[in-house]
Amino acid sequence: MKELIQSYKTGEMILGEVPKPLCKDEGVVVRTEASVVSAGTDKLMVDLAKKSLLGKSRARPDLVKQVIGKMKQEGVIQTLQKVFTKLDSPMPLGYSCAGRVIEVGSKVTEFSVGDRVACAGAGYANHAEVNYVPRNLVAKIPGDLSFEDAAFVTIGTIALQGVRQAETRPGERVGVLGLGLIGLLTVQILKASGCKVIGTDIDPDKLKIAEELGADGAVLNESFISASQNFTDGYGLDSMIITASTKSNQPIEMAPDVCRHKGKVVALGMIGMNIPRNQYYEKELDLRLSMAYGPGRYDPEYEEKGIDYPYPFVRWTEQRNMRAFLEFVEEGKVTPGKIVTHRFDFEDALDSYGLLTSKSDEKYIGIVLNYDTGKEIDSFVEIAPSGTVKSKKIAAGFIGAGNFAKGVLLPEVKKVDNIQLKDLVTATGASSSGSAEKYGFTRLYSDYREMLKDDSINTVFITTRHNLHYKMITDSLLAGKHVYCEKPLTIKIKELDSLIELYEGLEEKPVLMIGFNRRFSEHIVRIRDFVDSTEERPVINYRINAGFIPKDAWIQDFEIGGGRIIGEVCHFIDVASFIADSEVEEVFASELSTPGNYKRDNVSIILKFTNGARATINYLANGSRSVPKERIEVFCGGGTAICDNFKKTEIIKSRKKTKVKSRFSQEKGFRSEIVAFRDAIIAGGSNPIPFSSIANTTRTTFAVIESIVTGKIAKVL
Repeated sequence: MKELIQSYKTGEMILGEVPKPLCKDEGVVVRTEASVVSAGTDKLMVDLAKKSLLGKSRARPDLVKQVIGKMKQEGVIQTLQKVFTKLDSPMPLGYSCAGRVIEVGSKVTEFSVGDRVACAGAGYANHAEVNYVPRNLVAKIPGDLSFEDAAFVTIGTIALQGVRQAETRPGERVGVLGLGLIGLLTVQILKASGCKVIGTDIDPDKLKIAEELGADGAVLNESFISASQNFTDGYGLDSMIITASTKSNQPIEMAPDVCRHKGKVVALGMIGMNIPRNQYYEKELDLRLSMAYGPGRYDPEYEEKGIDYPYPFVRWTEQRNMRAFLEFVEEGKVTPGKIVTHRFDFEDALDSYGLLTSKSDEKYIGIVLNYDTGKEIDSFVEIAPSGTVKSKKIAAGFIGAGNFAKGVLLPEVKKVDNIQLKDLVTATGASSSGSAEKYGFTRLYSDYREMLKDDSINTVFITTRHNLHYKMITDSLLAGKHVYCEKPLTIKIKELDSLIELYEGLEEKPVLMIGFNRRFSEHIVRIRDFVDSTEERPVINYRINAGFIPKDAWIQDFEIGGGRIIGEVCHFIDVASFIADSEVEEVFASELSTPGNYKRDNVSIILKFTNGARATINYLANGSRSVPKERIEVFCGGGTAICDNFKKTEIIKSRKKTKVKSRFSQEKGFRSEIVAFRDAIIAGGSNPIPFSSIANTTRTTFAVIESIVTGKIAKVL
């Protein structure tokens, strides 16, 4: 299928061939009939992408600050590699469309195949022939409303939420500053709500359109103050809704001059926000921001998982706003068709964006893309018999192309000889398009199960979210593929037990590797050599200044990420096990529970190994970001080894000091672990990390949680 994609690095746009999106449990797959180009939002995105690196830095100083912090933690080279990888990631364009449901997720009951629906959301309602959209960002199209009118749903819902924030009442006088696409829809919604409306813009042509759509008055910006006074008999506007998009502070400064005492100012567009306090104070104005489509926006529980807010307490959610807007349109109270200035076939979508960037005087407001729904959608899937592990040539399929895969793993895999990257599986098309070109993938899939049928693939890399690991590992092993999966192995004990039973029962065992990269770092290898050179068991102190992660981050979700202990602390348990050359026997753990801290973000863990070694792991989220993330101290046989953040290691023994340094970046062992994985496959030998050790580390993470909950020592073996 085709999708409109833009490079964030260069600004170049293409109508790219991508795999059809996978239907997840909580949403539907929609064949697009029409989508709308938002002249304001889309132009901002296009203009930002076209800026130079310096221009992007000036536009997003918040991101520059994050990059500088990363450089201090991880080093310049690694950070820049991640930054440029992020810039290389293509972006899907569009966020408002309509079409027919062609596939329904297993947890969705309110939609059926064939339903006519309107869809919202950046990254979901894209300019693409087929889109996957979560259930709460989909609304049925009422009556015989056209797909074209319904495709305005996102933009109209943004306008509707701005009106809701103004809390207007019938008969009130309301001003709309900015008569672009959202502003003109706002005018119509206000009129449908019984308000008197005056609009203003810098474009005389838009004033005429506003009056044709029902505005009681429309004037140029320079006349707005006096016109508003006349419009309200000198009292001032009850509310002013700012829908303009400008860096200027003028709209926010104008509000006190046109609003009445105790009036409302709603900032819906992207504007300067240097608020003149005295003027707002003297009139006791109520300044409000309008958050896009309404309650639920940016909440992954609502948008991604489909968990609705209770109707009596949150009357107007995103989806309920979408339905209300569509009803306005069906009743003829809002008429998007009257502000459509251009229509394009989807095949000519690049021409539509040419309007936004052209320096010509051609005027535009509503731009609609229409799709040919009669053509076949190519799935790009080749069906073949199950694979085998007997081949020594490594032909790899890659499942997932997120930030870690593109920023760390794929660049390292590409540098290792004798690994051919052939198939790429991603849930969305845009993420696969850029990666395929950059890393040489020859086939793209949205369903990994179809890739596993490819007999030419004998190795699978898995870099998806943690809750998917167990099923993907299991399916890959049963298909006879060697498997490299990023940590963790599983996020549930039952899954671990099942996987152990499966793997140990295989007569011919593929190589199974979990991405515990740190044990392959030169720093850790040298520390292990130091421990092996003594006759004493080590005592290990491992401090991780992990930092704060927001509560709504997916790794904090126990059902998706497993939480930070299962999802990340497994790394450090593996390092300690490798240094100790032993498996964990028992665990005692406790957490710091203070207001504002999330559960299991600040944890102290004591590990007892079967050979008598001991390790203490302090995993902390409450420290300063300016302090390096990891420090390992190992005491053994009269000597001490200290690793500082995988940049410098000192081994002191008998007054002799040995140093290992990584000058420009951290050396965390990524390349070495991939080489070890490759060599194990080619040689037909054993796993680079013994499977029993992987299982022990995983079981230890569950024991850590058990110990925290019970307050007692938890047995692992």
